[in-house]
Amino acid sequence: MPNLIPTLRDGDISIRPVRLRDARTLERELLDNRTWLRKWEATNPVGPMSFDVRSSIRHLQSNARAGLGLPFVIEYRGELAGQLNVSSISYGSVSMATIGYWVSERFAGKGLTPTAVALASDHCFFTVGLHRIEICIRPENEPSLRVVEKLGFRYEGLRRRYIHINGDWRDHFCFALTVEEVPTGVLRRWKGGLVPAENAAIPESDRAAAQRPLAIG
Repeated sequence: MPNLIPTLRDGDISIRPVRLRDARTLERELLDNRTWLRKWEATNPVGPMSFDVRSSIRHLQSNARAGLGLPFVIEYRGELAGQLNVSSISYGSVSMATIGYWVSERFAGKGLTPTAVALASDHCFFTVGLHRIEICIRPENEPSLRVVEKLGFRYEGLRRRYIHINGDWRDHFCFALTVEEVPTGVLRRWKGGLVPAENAAIPESDRAAAQRPLAIG
């Protein structure tokens, strides 16, 4: 079933539903941040991906109507600053989703990403009724690794050649939270300084493995 997509806010930072009229602003942000974002962008292993922002928004909205996703834009003081997408929503015995995001370079360091992820996670846990949220991050993406560390997402392992990123299959570190781990909410736990420091710790063996090519054949 479709999920109502709310506007959620903490101070100067908010997330709201993406709209077709955001297309021009999103396209400008994506183009202005190509160098900043390209190395983390999902790509198509069988051909080039179309840079059609309006089509992408329509696809996200279609998924939302089917109950499979929650597409947000991230705003800072009312200015569009990035996107956050809750995707692959499953219900029933799994009841989980994954979260992905990007933020424009000029907004880096203002706490937008952890706040947006915390707001979206709390909505998924306590309004949508999901049990588990997962975030997968490239080993080289230190800013995103700091996000899951701040929020206390628990490290679950290395996934080899997991997602096609920037032209090749890339390894990812996987992190997750379940609703039982955050009874007062992800945002409140973080803002209250109650995040277990060890949750996002990555074993050195996995860091080393991610530096080595996967043996094939």
